[in-house]
Amino acid sequence: MKQIKFFLVTMMLTLSAVVMAQKTTVSGVLMDKTLNEGEPFATVRVFKAGKSDKPIAMFITDENGHFQQEVKGKGKFDIVFSSVGKEELRQSIELGKETPLDLGTIFMKENETMLKGVEIVAQKPLVKMEVDKMSYNVAEDEDSKSNTVLDMLRKVPMVTVDGQDNITVNGSSSFKVYVDGMPNAMLSSNPSMVFKSMPATAVKSIEVITNPGAKYDAEGAAGVLNIVLNKQSAQASESMNGYNGTIRLGAGNKQMGASVFMSGQQGKLSYSANVFTSYNKPGNTTTEMEQIQANGTSQTMTSDNDVKTPFTMGSLTLGYQLDSMSVINATASINSMNMKSTGTALTTMSGAALGNTFSYGSTTDMKNSRTSFSGSLDYQRFFNADHTKSLSLTYQLDYSPASTKITNNFTTTSTVIDLTNRYSDNQDKTTSHIFQLDYTMPLAKGQTLNLGGKFQLHDATSDSKYYLKGVYDQNSSSEYEYKNSILAGYGEYVGNFGKFGMKAGLRYEYTWQDVEYHLGNGQDFSTSYGSLVPTASMQYTISQGSNLGLTYNMRISRPGISYLNPYVDKTNPIALSYGNPDLDVEKAHNVSLVYNAFTSKLMVNLNLHHNFVDNAISQYSFYDTDNLLNTTYGNVVKSHQTGLSGYVSYLLTKDTRLFFNGGLNYTDLRSTALDQKNNGWTANVMAGVQQTLPWNLKLSAFAITSTKSYTLQGYTGGFNLLTASVSKSLLKDKLNLSINGLVGLNKGGNLNIETSSRGKDFISNTCIKVPIYSVTFNISYTFGNSKMSQKQRANRVQDDFIEQQSQGEMLNSIGSNI
Repeated sequence: MKQIKFFLVTMMLTLSAVVMAQKTTVSGVLMDKTLNEGEPFATVRVFKAGKSDKPIAMFITDENGHFQQEVKGKGKFDIVFSSVGKEELRQSIELGKETPLDLGTIFMKENETMLKGVEIVAQKPLVKMEVDKMSYNVAEDEDSKSNTVLDMLRKVPMVTVDGQDNITVNGSSSFKVYVDGMPNAMLSSNPSMVFKSMPATAVKSIEVITNPGAKYDAEGAAGVLNIVLNKQSAQASESMNGYNGTIRLGAGNKQMGASVFMSGQQGKLSYSANVFTSYNKPGNTTTEMEQIQANGTSQTMTSDNDVKTPFTMGSLTLGYQLDSMSVINATASINSMNMKSTGTALTTMSGAALGNTFSYGSTTDMKNSRTSFSGSLDYQRFFNADHTKSLSLTYQLDYSPASTKITNNFTTTSTVIDLTNRYSDNQDKTTSHIFQLDYTMPLAKGQTLNLGGKFQLHDATSDSKYYLKGVYDQNSSSEYEYKNSILAGYGEYVGNFGKFGMKAGLRYEYTWQDVEYHLGNGQDFSTSYGSLVPTASMQYTISQGSNLGLTYNMRISRPGISYLNPYVDKTNPIALSYGNPDLDVEKAHNVSLVYNAFTSKLMVNLNLHHNFVDNAISQYSFYDTDNLLNTTYGNVVKSHQTGLSGYVSYLLTKDTRLFFNGGLNYTDLRSTALDQKNNGWTANVMAGVQQTLPWNLKLSAFAITSTKSYTLQGYTGGFNLLTASVSKSLLKDKLNLSINGLVGLNKGGNLNIETSSRGKDFISNTCIKVPIYSVTFNISYTFGNSKMSQKQRANRVQDDFIEQQSQGEMLNSIGSNI
């Protein structure tokens, strides 16, 4: 009998041990219900049902709110989620019945009850870092209520905005810009103008994708800058029948504007709309230039230029969930810009064949109008309950006409140079059709294969009419059609193995380019070529809040219309400008080592990178036998750049946040063809503070500095800026009032930007004085009946074509080349 009892007890203990040893993988994603964003580093505890004294398991979510953990036991348990500033959430689960156990998406609410005498200090992450991309959470930044998108870009890691609003990514101006994953013709031609006019309240986040991977187009040496707008989604995890909106007005000495944003959802239908308009008047810019030639000829030029730019943009997004396994999205946007520029100049020349000193005055009037339309239709179908296997089909249409009219009049005549009054009328038009297919399938646990193809058709026309003394000059005019077609296919493998993750892919693109001249200086030509583009990245998770990554990618830059067009621009009487139809595609290789770390107070990102190009396209200048300065392009440069960029955000107290965003780069440029070389160090820093003052006033103040940057034939000087804003929220944060200021640190609040260029037979120095000081008042009001704005899947189209510069823009920029 004792033996039987002993046997039964042993069996029960063994069975109990087996039950307790049984493991179930529990996974899911924890979301902030108000922002519909992942809740990072929240604590997850598992208790036996009805007990809360000692958890049997405890772990935390990752930076995106995801969690996956093996838990021992079988039967009913309670799982508890807790995070700073959120209400504790408890759910009942049953282990051992379903393996693995996917809890899906879980939403946490804000905790509106504050405990007296308890001060909680923690920060919501403004930056989410991954090995191949970085996302800046604009909506979470207090400054977004009063700033423009261009202002916010100054704070984004690896992005620099100089004193003339030129944007670079990792020190390079060769990058692609998207809105919600779609290209935009207006952004491709003038991103700084659009971002200067766009209120930050319209934007959810800014993504800097430095290693885009095989799914993305190969164009853009520095990667992709993706602007994610606020919007609703047909794929919402919860049914949210309601709407949200924001109205914003702003006025200042440099700019005034207004915007309206609205998004909502009604059952399976979601919608969002953005409309904003602005009027920019930067002020009078002065340019002083001195140039000395090897033959003894010298010239000086002083010019004043005044620019006014009205701008309007509108976009509409619709989404409809057909059923639980499929969704369809449609987007449409239209942009319109009309820039007017008036300028006067005085030029003095002397020496060599000119004899005595000779001077002449001139006036230049330019009108540039550009309108673009972009629309897309996107269908996605899932094939399993986990939504890990899917097929997407996308069509996109882009249409972008532009007009540039320039009048040049001179105050005198000359027998030495041609000072005939002239007028040019340039009409450009680009139409693009894009078809794309993407297929995603899981291979095994933590492993995914992505396959896809894309076909793009681009048709661009340019009609440049040239007039002398009001009479049409056919010999100097040009009319041509430029067709650019690209067929692409890719394959990409993604694998996650515990603390180690990797992604590797190949993309092949074949390009056909055809140029047909109907009129002007040029011959019809066609070219075609293939590009095999590899990408790879590896990531190692050091701890829950830190990781280390290594990436490599190759990117290309195709020469645009104006780079290829041999049409000779004679707008300037002492200079010629033309393209080079023999240009080859530029290939850039990028290697980077990335370190990310995040705690409740401190966020750090370090990026050590190296970029090299053996056939870089460069603009260069030289004098011909007629003593005219010729400016053209060629694959004439070998470029190497090594740099370290860093971003630090530190929550000193609950009312004080410190920022640092900067980089240090060494550039080496060499050209055997031109027998020239140049190298040097470039540094840029943005440092500042966000401070909560009495009466809950929000203060932001930043100092921005940059040293000179180098080109093959010289350098462009640096700049120093101060920017600050003070804001106040009222009516339970629905009403926001703010005042923003920006000032340069040169005399009069200006920026003095010096540029130097040295060729074999000339030296040129230029100083541009930009009146950058500005003060702007903003008021915004938020309305609606729904607190949650859902995410929408990013459209999968990425346009592979960059129209780098229109003929009209070349005519406008000739003054900077002398």
